[in-house]
Amino acid sequence: MVVRMKDDCLFCKIVRKEIPSKILYEDDDILVILDAFPDTDGHTLIIPKKHFEDIYEVSDEILIKMFKKARKLTKDLMFKLDKSALTFLINYGDSQAIKHIHLHLLPDFMHKTHNLDKDEVYNLLKD
Repeated sequence: MVVRMKDDCLFCKIVRKEIPSKILYEDDDILVILDAFPDTDGHTLIIPKKHFEDIYEVSDEILIKMFKKARKLTKDLMFKLDKSALTFLINYGDSQAIKHIHLHLLPDFMHKTHNLDKDEVYNLLKD
């Protein structure tokens, strides 16, 4: 499989394993990691391996795969972290800090709780 990537893209570097990350899931098309600077405990990112700048570039197939994975992860995140809510978020335009589409899963986003460190969260969530 030929994957289009950008040399200077942070997420492309993570996909290529040039930058370490806490990987929760990986297949040929997507990578699921814990956010390095989480807004909440369990802040998870679903990233296509191929570089798509935004929602208008990503294929329907990959977008659907991202949301299907998000749906499967939601119950796990909420149960294992004892949360009562979860927000799905995709930034676009000026609010998109990294110009590589990604889906945020934010458990209890409205409360922005931080009770665990990243290693504790990772150990709870990894299979």
